[in-house]
Amino acid sequence: MRTLGAILESVEPGTVTITCGFTGGLTQQHGLFHGGVVASLVDVACGYAALSVMPADREVLTVEFKVNFLKPAKTERLIAVGQVVQAGRALTVCEGSVFDATRTHVLARMTATMMAIAATSS
Repeated sequence: MRTLGAILESVEPGTVTITCGFTGGLTQQHGLFHGGVVASLVDVACGYAALSVMPADREVLTVEFKVNFLKPAKTERLIAVGQVVQAGRALTVCEGSVFDATRTHVLARMTATMMAIAATSS
């Protein structure tokens, strides 16, 4: 996320918001945010949302996701919101939305499944 310049904006139990400002290094051939950037941002938002409802001795890994790109990502800033739909002991299902800088247009939607794993000590 550091490479993307992403910022963790807010964390609530089950909901996380991450933002990312526009830079030329994050674009595709038409000068829009690259789909990989959009997908990465909302994947992490969903992952942290899942982590926010896990016990302290657990971490999460993405085991699958589907993303629908709804509009071209032509904006000064991406706002990704991940929300837990159903939290289980092993799997947590999340939904994510990516908005433009005004938060009036949904640019992408994600459904993701996160797997709980034992926390590793650093």
